[in-house]
Amino acid sequence: MLVRLRKNVPEPERAAVLALAGELGYAVRALEPRRELLELSGRGAPDHRSRFEDLAGIEAILDAGEARERFQRAPLAPDTLVQVGSGRFGAGHVTVIAGPCAVEDEARLLEIARGVRAHGATVLRGGAYKPRTSPYSFQGSRERGLEMLARVKLETGLAVVTEVLDTRDVEAVAEVADLIQIGSRNMANSALLSEVGRLRKPVLLKRGFSATLREFCLAAEYVLAGGNPHVVLCERGIRGFDPSTRNVLDVGAVAALKRMTHLPVIVDPSHAAGRADLVRALARAGLAAGADGIMVDVHTAPSEAHCDGHQAISLEEFAHVTADARALASLDGKRLSTLVESARIESTCVELAR
Repeated sequence: MLVRLRKNVPEPERAAVLALAGELGYAVRALEPRRELLELSGRGAPDHRSRFEDLAGIEAILDAGEARERFQRAPLAPDTLVQVGSGRFGAGHVTVIAGPCAVEDEARLLEIARGVRAHGATVLRGGAYKPRTSPYSFQGSRERGLEMLARVKLETGLAVVTEVLDTRDVEAVAEVADLIQIGSRNMANSALLSEVGRLRKPVLLKRGFSATLREFCLAAEYVLAGGNPHVVLCERGIRGFDPSTRNVLDVGAVAALKRMTHLPVIVDPSHAAGRADLVRALARAGLAAGADGIMVDVHTAPSEAHCDGHQAISLEEFAHVTADARALASLDGKRLSTLVESARIESTCVELAR
């Protein structure tokens, strides 16, 4: 590990750095006369970097060396593959998630689910619990919404992703969801992250409105440190100044994350755009930047939706989005997950087990 101390660091602060280095088993060597640049040689661990960063005498960790956090990509290490029902994220696979922003009516949910399945989605999105900016806006159908999702999941064979907002609801959501969503408002909720980290069910983690990529990855670290390796990162747009779009889809972040971490990365063009006419273009941009999937709002009657109807695309437009995804995945040497392909994979695994 290579660390830089603060300029003219007081001796007690320097001593604290040296003491921690000794406690963690590092040999220390100063690399210049002022002894502000230190090389720490020893066996690293995921928590070491943060422990040094907590010290007042440290200005920066220039190279973490072997003290890599769990989210970090190690040299020559393969990408993590996260399987969610028929969907496969990462390691050369692309998956399309689609459905209404909120679960409102079971007949409508089933209609949308059948439609997105027919056009290539393998995971159904739908919020039973909805975090809203105003306390007076529709907050989701809650337990009734989970029941609707469970029945539609059984009817269609699609996997389900839905959001959990509270540690008290984790078990109930986990009974229905194949992929548990932690939304952007809860990206920094360490208690909730730690709770889903104790599960072995895949987690979809959305980037916060103003989070740096390191803050985003360290939120994932809470889940990974809890023992749950099945994390999918979602870039859903960050807050900008121009009202032309709801948020700014950070396409550069997708490319950067693919270098920083072994975890799968997807994009949510619907929440980034905030308007249906831009969703297809932003989905293409995210996939071209290296995303391992997309998450799209789809509704058969957007004008009747209680939540984010203005950003929901039609089934016809969704068909174009999945066609784009298939083409771009192929250009990048990846495969688009399908229900048929997944069934064949599972059948093969059963035969091999026999």
